Amino acid sequence: DIKIIAVEPKKSAVLSGKPAGNHKIQGIGAGFVPEILNNDIIDDIIQVDDRDAFNMARRLGKEEGLCVGISSGANVVAALEIARKLDKGQTVVTILCDTGERYFSTEQYFEA
Repeated sequence: DIKIIAVEPKKSAVLSGKPAGNHKIQGIGAGFVPEILNNDIIDDIIQVDDRDAFNMARRLGKEEGLCVGISSGANVVAALEIARKLDKGQTVVTILCDTGERYFSTEQYFEA
């Protein structure tokens, strides 16, 4: 069975019916639900904290050599959360759809 899991910023969880808010996960959480979104195919929605997304993006660079952006960090945070709940032999797939290069000038990207 395939499950589709949406990822959104915890501070702007509009897909979950909460109000739009300011967040720092660029590339997701635009503050509205797009007309083209088909909610019928979404099985679950995971909300990710800004700090967790930043930390994961940095971790992927340090430990895996992947220069990814903050939304990719959010995707991996969500994928790991799902993986912890799965049975042995099940697989999680996520997409790292941005690069971290554009974030090199942002102070938060390099905070410890």
